[in-house]
Amino acid sequence: MVKETGYYDTLGVKPTATADEIKKAYRKLALKYHPDKNPDEPEKFKMISQAYEVLSDPKKRDIYDQGGEEAIKGGGSGGDFHNPFDIFDMFFGGGGGSRRGRGPSKGKNVVHQLQVSLEDLYNGTTRKLALSKNVICDKCEGRGGKEGAVEKCKPCKGAGVQIRVAQIAPGMVQQMQTMCSECSGKGETINPKLRCKTCQGKKVNRERKILEVHIDKGMKDGENIRFAGEGDQEPGLEAGDIIIILDEKPHEVFKRRDIDLVMSLELDLVEALCGLQRTITTLDKRTLVISTIPGEIIKPNDIKCVMNEGMPMHRNPFEKGRLIIKFDVKFPKNIQTERIPSLEKILPTRKEPIIPDGAEEHDLVEFNQEEYQQQRRREAYEDDDEDMPGGQRVQCASH
Repeated sequence: MVKETGYYDTLGVKPTATADEIKKAYRKLALKYHPDKNPDEPEKFKMISQAYEVLSDPKKRDIYDQGGEEAIKGGGSGGDFHNPFDIFDMFFGGGGGSRRGRGPSKGKNVVHQLQVSLEDLYNGTTRKLALSKNVICDKCEGRGGKEGAVEKCKPCKGAGVQIRVAQIAPGMVQQMQTMCSECSGKGETINPKLRCKTCQGKKVNRERKILEVHIDKGMKDGENIRFAGEGDQEPGLEAGDIIIILDEKPHEVFKRRDIDLVMSLELDLVEALCGLQRTITTLDKRTLVISTIPGEIIKPNDIKCVMNEGMPMHRNPFEKGRLIIKFDVKFPKNIQTERIPSLEKILPTRKEPIIPDGAEEHDLVEFNQEEYQQQRRREAYEDDDEDMPGGQRVQCASH
């Protein structure tokens, strides 16, 4: 049992979630609530990053499970959380340096999620993806206007921020730093008369880009496909990358487990006892015929596998994993009475019980789970009443 589940609830996973489930939950939520896509909920993005930072680290997760958020923040074991944008960049692979002032040399990366089917990952495919990105204006060559149009912002003196001092009490002042409203934090202004008419002084234009995303056989859910230098362009910076994150859709028959494929197959009792022959349609539309050895019995929850019929290995597609089949045996609801003697001749001899004199005979009836639970609740309630002084029930006062 964990002490509290706040971080798990933030990511929408159970306390028993695996590392892969936690990683997948963070990926979806981080893309959804990143300030570039959802500027109205910056705190949500921060909470998601903190939850992932703790739960993705086995030591921190163990401390959190035992002592909760207080143990994480007060125990000297990671209370100083990393910048949420650093967590995002480490997860998705860099970019965005200008946001945190580490000597910007490259523009931020653009991250997109692409839903793919299990068939796409098995067979490989090419998908076309239409994106919009910033491109440096050809008309003004990224200056925002004609030569001499760009001037240092006078109110902030090119700093992009303004310092304001406010008196909060006699002898006490508060210094606040705010973004310059005149230049919107850019540190420069453009003379309206010399402003570029094509980009309206923004230095960049929005253009539509068609990307061909090549999905190789055997690629995995969450894998990155990077288009170097295809991100948003910005004057003075090297263009960032476009990163495509593959998001595998659930399949109605197969479930992937690394390079293996797992499926369930329900058998009739006659197939389980007398042998089976079934067909399975693979992800590349081939038909497999599976059968058991004569005399072999399949029991409920038995597991068999077909070698080399799982997922292809990435970059080595001729090598495949296993197709793992879990069997569920469907028993008949009843058997015709006249057929019982014939079955008894075929099946192993049953053991005859030794019944003592005076033994009582009873017929078996169906067990109603819901009725049983209701009865247990009533008994527990009555036991509580008996523990009260005088054995009287306590009633709520009415007003």
